[in-house]
Formats: sequence, C-alpha cells, structure tokens
Amino acid sequence: MSYCDAAPGHPWHGPYHDQEYGFPVDDDAVLFERLVLEINQAGLSWLTVLKKRAAFFAAFDGFEIDRVAGYGETERARLLGDAGIIRNRLKVDAVIDNARRLVALRRDHPTFAAWLAAHHPRPKADWVALFRREFRFMGGEIVGEFLLSTGYLPGAHRPSCPVYRRLESLAPPWLVAVQAGYAGYEA
Repeated sequence: MSYCDAAPGHPWHGPYHDQEYGFPVDDDAVLFERLVLEINQAGLSWLTVLKKRAAFFAAFDGFEIDRVAGYGETERARLLGDAGIIRNRLKVDAVIDNARRLVALRRDHPTFAAWLAAHHPRPKADWVALFRREFRFMGGEIVGEFLLSTGYLPGAHRPSCPVYRRLESLAPPWLVAVQAGYAGYEA
C-alpha cells in the first residue's frame, strides 16, 4: 500500500501527506528539520517521528542551524536526557555535526537550499554519494526520503493522488527538471 493510500484521513500521516510531503521547500530551518526527522526515523516508524515532531522542534531550538551548530557537551547531554525525542547518541551527534557542516557549506553556498539547487538534478544514487561525502548518518533511505519530502526527487505522490495536482502547480524541483528535459526523472 502506498503512502497516498494509507495517509489520507490518518490523524498524523494525513496532514503531513496532504500539506508537506513532496512540497518544494526553500526555507533552511524547514530543510534542516526534514533532515533531522529523517535521521531520527532510521530504524523506527514514521509515525513515531511525527508524534515526536513538536518535541524535536523544542529540543533543537526551532531547527535554527546556527544555534544547533553551536551546541556543546551541555546541550548534547540535555538532548540525550530528553524523553520527548529519540535519545540515540549516534543520531544526536549526527544532527549537531550536520548543522556544523551546513554552516561550513555557506562558504560556497549562502543557504542549504542554494546548495541543494546547485546540485540538482541528479539521480538518487548520485545524491546519496554526495550526502555521504558532506554529512553524517546518511543512508540511501534517509537521503531518498529527505529529497522526496522536499520535492527534489519524484515519487512522493502517485499521479492519481489529489495532492499530485497541487504539487504540479507548485513546480517542485524534480518536475522543473523533467520539464527541462532531464531524462533521469519520470513525471
């Protein structure tokens, strides 16, 4: 069963499916949030992460990249003791380190969104290789879902899904690439 079949009407999945999943994102805090959520979903259900989303927002200072990049041992210990989030040392360390890496990327790109745009389009395998070079805790599923959820890869919604039509009008990056003749994605 696809997400387009299972999510509508569900109290947690429904709003995410209908209003966020696959929609283009250019706000760096939202992009960072999606990356953090995907890292934390690894090995767990997406429902678990959605239910903890508000706690993640509070724990990671509204996903302000510069603030998270400045976290030290005190903040790390606070996060590992926060029962509202997923208290996995590898995931917490990856989030903090990835915030620092995003700050470093600003030497060449003013924003995370600009960095993504500069590397788009590319096949998923190339995205995964790029993310593994630049960030921590980046598996194929994490990278793929992050890119699907932010509109950089196709496939978040079936063409028969009512949300798909709304997405078309918003011109997500993957669709712009298809319309420009990029053969690596299918509409």
